[in-house]
Amino acid sequence: MVRLSPIDNEARDKQHNLATGSVKTMGSKIMLKLKGYSRFLISREERRILDPGGNVVLIWNRVFLVSCVASHFIDPLFFFLPIVMGRGYQLCMTMDHQLAIILTCLRSFLDMLFIAHIAISFSTAYVDPGSKVLGKGELVTDPKKIANRYIRRNFFIDLVAALPVPQVLVWAIMPSMSFKHINAPFFLIILVQSSIRLYIIILLSINIMEMVGFIAKNGWEGVIYNLVLYLVASHVVGAIFYLTAVDRQKTCWETQCSTEGRMPHQVPCDLTFLDCKYATSSDSQSWANSTNVFTDCNTNSNNVNINYGIFIQAIQNGVTTTSFSEKYFYSLWWGLQQLTTYGNPLVTSSFIGENLFAIGITLLSIGLFAQLIGNMQIHMRSLSKNTEDWRMWQTEMEDWMTDHQIPDELQYRISQFFKYKWIATQGVEEDSILRQLPADLHRDIKRYLCLDLVERLPFFSAMDQQLLDAICERMTYFLRTEGTYIIREGDPVKVMLFIIRGKLESSTTDGGRTDFFNSIILKPGDFCGEELLTWALLPSSSDSYPSSTRTVKTIAELEAFSLQADDIKQGYQIWGDLHK
Repeated sequence: MVRLSPIDNEARDKQHNLATGSVKTMGSKIMLKLKGYSRFLISREERRILDPGGNVVLIWNRVFLVSCVASHFIDPLFFFLPIVMGRGYQLCMTMDHQLAIILTCLRSFLDMLFIAHIAISFSTAYVDPGSKVLGKGELVTDPKKIANRYIRRNFFIDLVAALPVPQVLVWAIMPSMSFKHINAPFFLIILVQSSIRLYIIILLSINIMEMVGFIAKNGWEGVIYNLVLYLVASHVVGAIFYLTAVDRQKTCWETQCSTEGRMPHQVPCDLTFLDCKYATSSDSQSWANSTNVFTDCNTNSNNVNINYGIFIQAIQNGVTTTSFSEKYFYSLWWGLQQLTTYGNPLVTSSFIGENLFAIGITLLSIGLFAQLIGNMQIHMRSLSKNTEDWRMWQTEMEDWMTDHQIPDELQYRISQFFKYKWIATQGVEEDSILRQLPADLHRDIKRYLCLDLVERLPFFSAMDQQLLDAICERMTYFLRTEGTYIIREGDPVKVMLFIIRGKLESSTTDGGRTDFFNSIILKPGDFCGEELLTWALLPSSSDSYPSSTRTVKTIAELEAFSLQADDIKQGYQIWGDLHK
């Protein structure tokens, strides 16, 4: 063993301490960096948290609502994949592969939107239920709390709704199954997922209603939205009708095939012959030349051994063998007809599935038709409410003018004015709306509408912003029809106008001078009543208003803002006192 000297031991201890210190220092630096990075990630997550009442979430909810409705249109189209091919003496069933490819692409795109909805839900804040005492309550923006709440409530529902169920059925399960196991209940699995998506539509509609108070912004959008929902319901019923009709035809073939299989001296019937993949084999051709399966299942045959019930008309019309567009619109019309007539008249067979289908149609039609009529009445009433109010008010005005024997020419002018006012404002009273707003909103709106017009005058542009706000706040909406005299030469001027839309003719005779006439046209951005600006500077101006030097008449329908003379006078006095 080598013995070190005390000097060597001391040097070794110093090296050890330096190494240990450097490691600890490096470790502490790494920990600080990790903590800082984790805080950075948390802060980034908090910045990404969306406000449930913000525009981004509201726009996404509407987009996602449309995608949910679209998925209820796409999913039933998978029911049109089974098709019947061949001629009357030899028929077979197969799948429309071209339609399957198109539907798979569309459905996959909608599934991506559902996945995006899941991602957005993990980043959307929620209102703490315990804080909703008054107002909207406090938002919870902690990502962990948002994730835990979403997982407990709607995550698994949204996850099941996002699964590509139809694609898996069509491309993974169906090719591995035999022909006899592919029937209507197999396809109806898609309806289970559609019902989950319907539940999501209901939740989403309730959420939108809670945030903004309505789904459709106006009456026409509400009418169209409800009609689309009714058509989608008819589309679903029609698709099920077509699928079940094909299944009943397949059931008849299978029944007759098994019957022939027990008969002696008969070419044995194999169910695979009914599949178009094997319909071209030599055995299939031999069986087709000797079988009566297709003849006995023909709806026009007297020997048919199956009661097709409500599907007999579709099979007689060859819906199962026609092109996609023909079978789709036939099925859509059938579904719409049944939903508007409460499922009557439906003459069913004793087949349990058929009767359950008819019962479901009847119950669905009663509920949907009642909801459609109720919602349509609400939206149509919202469209016609203002019009009905205008009609009643106009009738009352006409009765008043008749009772007071107002001349026809004045009645016409009065009617034209109120008609123009109605068209310009749609029955909305601006002053009543502004009075309901807080003072700061009222001031900001008035400033936005009027400030540019007021600042064009040097008299006003020299004033303080506060006084300009006060002047704008006192300005009112002014409407006049064509051919109306605003003021005549020599009359007292009591109002100043700032033109928004329309034209005015301003003319003068210079106090009645013979052969003197001067006229100008005032357009949007111009003003009249400028006599009040000079009048407001006079100390004794409150005794009388200035006389107009011009005659002002509308030559087109006029929209303007008006400012009363007393308001101009008061504003100037306040401004003068402040600058003494």
